[in-house]
Amino acid sequence: MTVPGSEGPTRELGTGPDTPTRELRTGPDAPTRELRTGPDARTRSLATGAGGRTRSLATVIRGTFADTRPLRVPAYRRLWLAGIVTVIGAQLSVVAVPTQIYELTGSSAYVGLTGLFGLVPLIVFGLWGGAIADVMDRRVLLLLTGSGIATTSLALWVVAASGIGNIWVILTLFSVQSAMLAMNQPTRNAVIPRLIPAEQLPAANALNMTVFQAGAVAGPLLAGVLIPVVGLPTLYLLDAIALLATLWATWRLPPVPPQRTDVTAPGSVGIRGVVAGFRYVGMQKVLLVSFLIDMVAMGFGMPRAVFPEMSEKVFGDPPGGGIALGALFAAIPFGMVVAGLFSGWLQRVQRQGVAVTLAICLWGAAIAMFGLTGSLWLAVLFLAIGGAGDMVSSVYRSSMLQTVATDEMRGRMQGVFVVVVAGGPRIADMWHGPAAAGLGPGPAATLGGVAVVVAALAVVARFPAFWRYRGPVDRRGQAG
Repeated sequence: MTVPGSEGPTRELGTGPDTPTRELRTGPDAPTRELRTGPDARTRSLATGAGGRTRSLATVIRGTFADTRPLRVPAYRRLWLAGIVTVIGAQLSVVAVPTQIYELTGSSAYVGLTGLFGLVPLIVFGLWGGAIADVMDRRVLLLLTGSGIATTSLALWVVAASGIGNIWVILTLFSVQSAMLAMNQPTRNAVIPRLIPAEQLPAANALNMTVFQAGAVAGPLLAGVLIPVVGLPTLYLLDAIALLATLWATWRLPPVPPQRTDVTAPGSVGIRGVVAGFRYVGMQKVLLVSFLIDMVAMGFGMPRAVFPEMSEKVFGDPPGGGIALGALFAAIPFGMVVAGLFSGWLQRVQRQGVAVTLAICLWGAAIAMFGLTGSLWLAVLFLAIGGAGDMVSSVYRSSMLQTVATDEMRGRMQGVFVVVVAGGPRIADMWHGPAAAGLGPGPAATLGGVAVVVAALAVVARFPAFWRYRGPVDRRGQAG
């Protein structure tokens, strides 16, 4: 075999039974790499010295930890850094809403209503917002919807601080905020492939999710500490202030107008555009299964509606929440953060369909074990293990979507993705609340975890193309 280029004239490979060495010369004065292959071979020498061993160790370390190459893109880096602040504030509200409702009612069934009031706007505005993102400048849409999220957080602060509202006012404001979020998230996710090369999308998604989940760890823990000190209403105000960071990063983005290359994907913001999106999902089986399997994982398995009751009745928190409440909310994202920090290996996995299936089964098994324990620290451990599985699944499913879908369909596909990702937990809220009231919070969680494993395997068996899916290859020779 001849190696292109004048600097590498020969490659010799002995193949006979008496040939003891393999030799590769990389230049006229280059050192020899020698590998003994005979039955008496005892040594392998590489003439690179300590510097070569150091480089090899550095390569292994870089391959283990998160791939940070996407951060070299200034626009992406600004969004990522702003997200560190914003997600902490967002998680303060995630804790505040169910906690405030449980304080007002003393019932997990009422907490479960957040699922209904969040799910309907997520479905409607997630799909509609995705269609809008395919026909207008995505930067402008991000600014409008980001401002809407901040405004509703301020309104929740006013209601909670003044005491003039009731549970229905809180749920209504929460519903409006969910609508803004449903339009914001698909737009943001559709922007990323315009900033980052396709083979780096798993790395970019891992970085995004690591930051988001780090905030999801810090936010609930901070909420558990702040509620007794500054009061629950202040959490909403802090959320609104934190959103200013993302609005600044979005303002600094270049214009992101839609790209039109496929005349079969009409750019309509009405029913026709939404229907075209669903038709596209039906034609792309890998995307269809990625949505179905996540709906299974979250719709059956997410146990957050039982956290307020478990923290008080099982783990001994005072009424209104405390350390146990914060630990339960933080455990899943903590596991995702740990998985994200050591996500370098994700870039090398090409059998992404297999990886998603196994990761979701790990999630379901961990949630089932969580429901069986009466120890806070074991509960946190099982939730963290489940979070690690969810991280792997989320990275690959996001990359599948951004790779398989064309740009003129990415907004709508991201709209469906947000409906599934955010809607699944709300479906879980809707049945976990009543199930916890009837069976107890632990058995309700265990039932959901077992259902995840069974249903996920059934979905993949029905659509084997997903199991066989392979991702694009990284330019460095690694699987993306």
